Amino acid sequence: MTKAVILLCAAALAWGADDPWAKVKELKSGTELKVYKRGSTQPQIVKFDELTDENLVVVNKNEQVAIARDQVDRIESRQSGSRTRTTTDTATAESHAATDQRSNIPGPNQPPGAMHAPTSTTTTGVTWTKQDFEVIYRRSTGGPPKAAETTKK
Repeated sequence: MTKAVILLCAAALAWGADDPWAKVKELKSGTELKVYKRGSTQPQIVKFDELTDENLVVVNKNEQVAIARDQVDRIESRQSGSRTRTTTDTATAESHAATDQRSNIPGPNQPPGAMHAPTSTTTTGVTWTKQDFEVIYRRSTGGPPKAAETTKK
């Protein structure tokens, strides 16, 4: 039983000691990122370049920028060359002379009472969307909030 407890404790320590930057280290150069910096509400949309011990190095508008690791709150990634999703919608509408009152109105070169052939209209729309961003790093909060101390009366 003691060996089992020791193994469980070791596994818990190893799991807790995982490097939170492991997923960031695995990124390929050119991966599109959203980087949320401390105190900022809007992310920077940049491309990953490299990760050093002190900095996340990215390319922002063809300029290489180093962001200090302690300034990064969250990183989301979207793989470069990620596939786009394509959606095609097609709608067809038909009108018949017998049911459409407008078809009984003669055109400028038609004799009154001339029959109109059924007509159809087809509309097609195509939509392209990129793959969504995925959270790969989130700054740890340092544990649960401390309970408020009670004062003695």
